Amino acid sequence: MKSIIEKTPVQANAGSMADIAFLLLIFFMITTTIASDKGLTLQLPPDTNDQPVQKMHERNIFKILINSQDQLMIEGERRNTPYGLKEELKEFIMNHGKNKNLSDSPSAAVISIKTNRATTQQMFITILDAAKAAYYEVYAQRAGLTPEEYRKLGNTGKDKVIIQKASDGIPMNISIAEPD
Repeated sequence: MKSIIEKTPVQANAGSMADIAFLLLIFFMITTTIASDKGLTLQLPPDTNDQPVQKMHERNIFKILINSQDQLMIEGERRNTPYGLKEELKEFIMNHGKNKNLSDSPSAAVISIKTNRATTQQMFITILDAAKAAYYEVYAQRAGLTPEEYRKLGNTGKDKVIIQKASDGIPMNISIAEPD
């Protein structure tokens, strides 16, 4: 004699499953590392659609060309290395019209860097670093600091005043032209 036992279906507790899913979500959010973006921090120039193009004297532009083999053409002179470039750039920036082949004034001086599409990033960054280092050394000298001390200055209070005074009248004019 068989007794008929009615079996009721077993139901899973949905509240417990939601708790487990939530805990797993929190676990993966905490343990996952998100790769941060890397790149060069450059301030882009303003949109020039409304502004007329200004003519510049040739002597106010320090031209640096880099070809696909990372060879340099600095002011019409071929070079394989950027050795001594920073000092040349400082002399160009701070000429104040003394040498007729260099810039008229620090505010008119422009460093133009033009690359080839096959130029390595390392060479481009080396040249860009030399250009920025030349400006920072000029600023540090005007502030009466070493370049290392100048770079450690913060962007608040007294440091901001020092930075403003050191760079006053000498904008960091670095032009990065479209590659060939």
